[in-house]
Amino acid sequence: MALIDLVTPEVIKIPLVSKDKPDVLRELVQVLKDAGLIEDYDAVLQAVQDREDKQSTGLEQGIAVPHGKTSAVSTLRFALGIAPEGIDFNSLDGQPTKLFFLLVAAPNQSGPHVEALADVAKLARSTAVCRALINAESAEEVADLLKGD
Repeated sequence: MALIDLVTPEVIKIPLVSKDKPDVLRELVQVLKDAGLIEDYDAVLQAVQDREDKQSTGLEQGIAVPHGKTSAVSTLRFALGIAPEGIDFNSLDGQPTKLFFLLVAAPNQSGPHVEALADVAKLARSTAVCRALINAESAEEVADLLKGD
């Protein structure tokens, strides 16, 4: 399953209202709940927090990919949060994070999870796309950018 197949305006939050790492995680999991994609908010949040506690998923160039595995989902779930001003997410390069790609998968589904991570990595290599996402004005615009519309 390609990341593009999971992109809808309902799973995109722009701008994030969070100001710190724990709130970003809570806000993105809430996006999934509000979109009707998860039922057990606490289990999903715990899975993502547990993974984040092992090592920050804040990468470089303003991108983070918080993710986790839990039996609270049966298929891959995705949410995207954008913080144009940047949030300290303990990233590898020490810079504020602006794009947050949340991925949640079932424990027995590593294939789709790995594919989605690869899709995010490929997208992250395009500074023009990342800049366009950060400057987008609506969830619909972000979805169109990601789908190539």
